[in-house]
Amino acid sequence: MARTVDPNRVAERRHAITLAAAEQFATHGYERTTATQIARAAGLSSGSVFYYFKDKAAVFRSIFELSIPLHTAVIARHIDRTDCLAAILDIVDALAAEALDPAAPGLMVELLRRLGQDEELTKVVVEDARLSAEALGALVERGIRTGQIDPGFEPMETARWILAVIDGAFLNADPDHPRDPRPLVRATVSRLLRPIETEHP
Repeated sequence: MARTVDPNRVAERRHAITLAAAEQFATHGYERTTATQIARAAGLSSGSVFYYFKDKAAVFRSIFELSIPLHTAVIARHIDRTDCLAAILDIVDALAAEALDPAAPGLMVELLRRLGQDEELTKVVVEDARLSAEALGALVERGIRTGQIDPGFEPMETARWILAVIDGAFLNADPDHPRDPRPLVRATVSRLLRPIETEHP
């Protein structure tokens, strides 16, 4: 009789492996992290990682695959708000908050190293960025129409700049001296988007 696979149990195990792997990759680097280390950190047997994932590259990708549904949910909460500037700033807050994760700096370093070596990882990162950029671009465009946002910049280009500012929160994170990047990121984006008042003599 064939063994019945519980999809919920599989999902739980995969999630546990992904979370454990994030910490291990951030601490030891991609190359120096082993499946045994990941399994041990997840509280599983040493051979279990490759039961749930094809290879180590797939484990690493799974960390960033988690971002897509999370970011989609963040966008869904704010995309239809009438105050477009406030909606953008709240999305920015949510995305920049991820830089507070102690593993974030190490994972960013490993991500940059892996992008040129893993086409599937690149697709995941590009898709995540596309979803966020399209949502921010739509909010910028609507904010321009309603006079809430400076009309001097093209919406999608502005959205990409907003994401670049958020990326800066990860690139500048210091694990030894952690600081909340959100106030600075929020202020930067706010000043970029607010309409410039014309001075009349």
